Amino acid sequence: MQWRYALNIDWEFNGLPLHVLIVHAVVIVVPLAALCALLTAFWPAARRRLGIVTPLVALAALVLVPLAVQAGEWLQSRLVNVTPLLGTHTSLGNTLLPWVIALFLVAALQWFWYRYVTAEGARFASALPHGAGRLAATIVLDLVVLVSALGSVVTVALIGESGSRAVWTDLFTS
Repeated sequence: MQWRYALNIDWEFNGLPLHVLIVHAVVIVVPLAALCALLTAFWPAARRRLGIVTPLVALAALVLVPLAVQAGEWLQSRLVNVTPLLGTHTSLGNTLLPWVIALFLVAALQWFWYRYVTAEGARFASALPHGAGRLAATIVLDLVVLVSALGSVVTVALIGESGSRAVWTDLFTS
């Protein structure tokens, strides 16, 4: 997916490429959103405390990822030497957005489910399944949370590792 022309701006700040700065936010916010979603799914005390925070953190991740991709494409178009390692990083970078979209959607659905469906006196509790049906729906939701959280975190790790290799390979000795 090419984001290069979505926002026609210079992706630099004080002479530094913004990709480097935005990526640091991505590697913090995406795993944080995944952790919040997992805690909400599997720890009721955390669910009560986190509330709307989980989908908001996932929304922040959803905003940051396309910005990081676009800033990365801007940076790549200005590099003198595009290596195969950088090509790997770019290809992997384009795989994160679907995971983060899924993470945001399940975090928002999870918040709605636990706030408006399963909570005592919840507004929509009577309109949706009870007993085994509600339990099954909760289990499916929690499994989707688990898959999207793990997929997001693993993808961030793979992208970060490939980016580090693209930048640092052959630049120092051990």
